[in-house]
Amino acid sequence: MDGSMAHSLTDFVPGPDRARDLRDAFGRFATGVTVVTTRTPDGPMGFTANSFSSVSIDPALVLWCPAKSSSRFAAFTSGANYAIHVLGEEQKSIGDAFARNGTAFDACDWHEAPDGTPLLDNTLARFHCTPHATHDGGDHVIAVGRILQAAWREGDPLVFSSGQYGGVTGRFTGA
Repeated sequence: MDGSMAHSLTDFVPGPDRARDLRDAFGRFATGVTVVTTRTPDGPMGFTANSFSSVSIDPALVLWCPAKSSSRFAAFTSGANYAIHVLGEEQKSIGDAFARNGTAFDACDWHEAPDGTPLLDNTLARFHCTPHATHDGGDHVIAVGRILQAAWREGDPLVFSSGQYGGVTGRFTGA
């Protein structure tokens, strides 16, 4: 390997004073940005999350991981249906709004599904889900949802890495 391309790694050993180092290591993995929405007794609620992944085609399953310490945690683990919205590169303001305020529905256009689940309009993709399973994930819960309906459009994703939003350069092409 060419010496000019060599980089030193920061080592991490778990410990109570090393959480920032672990977050910095996690942050090196670029993820998409989602907003998860649900209906609560007090009205619609939203949550910005980047812990989202496809799980299975058959049955159609996805997962996301809400933090147990979040003030919105109970709303998203109550057993109600929810929707996961993948944001497009131009939708950073929506991600920011729901990161600050769970009732930021005035930041975007939305409508309700027949079951009352709030659905954000014109996101890059949307997965309307019913709870399938939850698993303990340390300071988070791994929430697996069974997809009831999915929708998508063309566009570039909003990306999050190292604490910053960004986009992708150019379109992805298949192999």
